[in-house]
Amino acid sequence: MRIFDILRILVAEQMVKGEHLANALKVSSRTIRTDLKELGALLSKHGAAVKPLKGTGYKLEVRDEQAFHHLLKQLKDYGNNVPYPLANSSEARNRFLMKKLLLTNAYVKLDDLAETLYVSRSTLQNDLKELRKLLATYGLSLENRPYYGIRVKGNEAKLRYCISDYIFNRIDEIGEQQVSPPPLISNEEMEFIREVILDRIEIHDIQLSDIALNNLVIHIAIACKRIREERYVSYYPQEMKKIEAQKEFRVATEIVSALEQNMEHSFPLVEVAYIAVHLLGVRTVVSAHMDEVEIKKIIDKDIYELTIEILDQIDQQLKMNIHNDQELLIAFCLHLKPVINRYQYGMNLRNPMLDEIKANYPLAFEAGIIAAEVIKQRLHIHIEENEIGYLAIHIGVAMERKKMEDAPKRCMIVCASGLGSAKLLYYKLQSVFGSRLDIVGTTEFYKLKQMPLDTLDFVISTIPISEPLSIPMIHVNTFLGGSDITKIEQAISEARLPAVQYVRKKLVFLQQKFENKLQVLEFIAEKIHEADLVKGPLLQSVIEREAVSPTSFGNLVAIPHPMEPFADSTFWAICTLQKAIDWDGKPVQFICMLCIQRTKSEDLQTMYHILLDILNNEQLVQQLIRCKSYTEFIEVLHKNC
Repeated sequence: MRIFDILRILVAEQMVKGEHLANALKVSSRTIRTDLKELGALLSKHGAAVKPLKGTGYKLEVRDEQAFHHLLKQLKDYGNNVPYPLANSSEARNRFLMKKLLLTNAYVKLDDLAETLYVSRSTLQNDLKELRKLLATYGLSLENRPYYGIRVKGNEAKLRYCISDYIFNRIDEIGEQQVSPPPLISNEEMEFIREVILDRIEIHDIQLSDIALNNLVIHIAIACKRIREERYVSYYPQEMKKIEAQKEFRVATEIVSALEQNMEHSFPLVEVAYIAVHLLGVRTVVSAHMDEVEIKKIIDKDIYELTIEILDQIDQQLKMNIHNDQELLIAFCLHLKPVINRYQYGMNLRNPMLDEIKANYPLAFEAGIIAAEVIKQRLHIHIEENEIGYLAIHIGVAMERKKMEDAPKRCMIVCASGLGSAKLLYYKLQSVFGSRLDIVGTTEFYKLKQMPLDTLDFVISTIPISEPLSIPMIHVNTFLGGSDITKIEQAISEARLPAVQYVRKKLVFLQQKFENKLQVLEFIAEKIHEADLVKGPLLQSVIEREAVSPTSFGNLVAIPHPMEPFADSTFWAICTLQKAIDWDGKPVQFICMLCIQRTKSEDLQTMYHILLDILNNEQLVQQLIRCKSYTEFIEVLHKNC
């Protein structure tokens, strides 16, 4: 039927003119319009439509991929095959190309790929430029051989990691929740591998998280596929000797012995070592029933000393007072051992929570960077930002635990509507904050001045108090809403001072014009040096910090800062831009360069909490970006922070 010929053309082209359809099918434009109405009626029942574009022609618009694919399958069954492109964007095509090339050992011709993807050869070449960049992040490259085609080239262990990370671990992230990863081996073999692992780790009392278990199953499945294709990993003799001496090698040997009984291939010794390396690289879960003495037995002395040095450095630079946290010490020790093993054997780890960790726990992330620097100096291992994110989680846990362990904050309730309302608020506060908040009593506003406020940390009032008090006042609703709880939580966590205390008039630069990140950093660093507020190579240190992990946090905000304190006092240098610039993949228009005092011991959590309030408030960021004078900027900041 002619409407299916039209559909084939619409599928193959981004946009097509009615005149082109008429010429291609040798009919009149009027006939084409009639056919398009008929085709539109059919497509409307199957998740698609023909969209007319004024002055340019027609375009196929697919709203429900599943329903549309079902229609195409029906048409194919009845002999009306309509080839549909596997991917209609560069990103989607590269996902297809990655899967295709990673799971194929042979060369693949460019013409075959272009035909499969329904794109021109030049479009494919542009896609391959991006693909090469992506492969480079895994330490792999794209080999191009004349008359043969292309294939992925690189270290076998890195290639396997790429298969595991990109094809299996990224399914949810890239919006393919409904698409199963391609089968490497049969489902029966996958389940058998899982059963063997569970049996062995139980015998050897190895505690694995669910994620670690799933990753181990996937890596062994990948190993099975590659071994059958006669593609093996390799280790230097000295590496093999070191791996064979580990307890994990004995466990890997037992796993392989069990697998070989039911599988069609044997595992060379080097592949046993490969499984052992993955056992060395998984994070152990400490049983809730293990006491401190038992836990310390499994901590290496070198790891223990390294952790002590890390926590001391974090306290020295960030004043977090966590070096005596025994839980953190143990958790860090247990985490660092597999981290070091992973890096020694070239096993990277992706962190799907990285952006959330950086945005919600910036101080903990900075502590993670300090930890990475200590590891680099001691072991000459470069820890990248995904792993830093995992280190930051342990610091974040310690920070939250410290909040719970700190002495309760003392407060007084001010309520104008009587004892009943005051009691309602009292019991609500007790219910939410428990022992973290010591409510010394309730009072009416007119009696407040008679109270000994110097013994309190803050006042909680159901009415606004305009008169200045010697302590902070928190205005809340009698029924205590979510925003009220947040304000009180902040007050409990810190003795909060206004954001404007960190701002210097001579270091606020509004509505600036810059083309890129480096220009902004150079400008701000130069202005700070001109103000004679830092001693040391500020710009160089800021650039080094950006190389570890970009400080663009989303919501148009970046908070660059040096690797170590250089300043005589703690302050912010603010720069807003007329137009957003690219900051390592994120648009940025509000820049706050953070400078920390070198010697003073101060609670940086307070300042980071203020920065978080700004970062997470989209409306406030927009207001600050629009400010055209210092006075206006300070008014907005003072009102909201």
